[in-house]
Amino acid sequence: MATAPTTTAPDRPSDVAARTIAEAARETGLSPDALRYYEREGLLLQPVDRASAGHRRYSEVDLYWIGLVTKLRGTGMPIRTVREYAALVRAGEHTEPARLRLLEDHRVRVLEQLEETRSNLRAIEHKIEIYRGRAGLGAPERSVTP
Repeated sequence: MATAPTTTAPDRPSDVAARTIAEAARETGLSPDALRYYEREGLLLQPVDRASAGHRRYSEVDLYWIGLVTKLRGTGMPIRTVREYAALVRAGEHTEPARLRLLEDHRVRVLEQLEETRSNLRAIEHKIEIYRGRAGLGAPERSVTP
């Protein structure tokens, strides 16, 4: 993900780097339907700008934020929590302590998930070693459970 843009509210009418929804979809790896869903569910920081014909135009700030939302969702953050986080960001700097708590709580859940995944991976690696060992010895020993 790119570094955060230096502005929080770009001058949208002069945003020459604005992308169409198809371009934004390619850059973010999301479908146009997913981008519309993020907007409809209140997960974006601000309404997506529209061209004179009504077509969505995504700014650098929009794309950066969508990337962050995608990472939060990818780590299992529920939509309602992402919505809450976006609302806190929109509300201003005075909400930073609440944002910090929200992200720290989420980090705890992600670390717990990682530990569970590591434990599961160790079990898989153990079985792989058993099967590799059997393959090297010839006929597999049948007394071990699958």
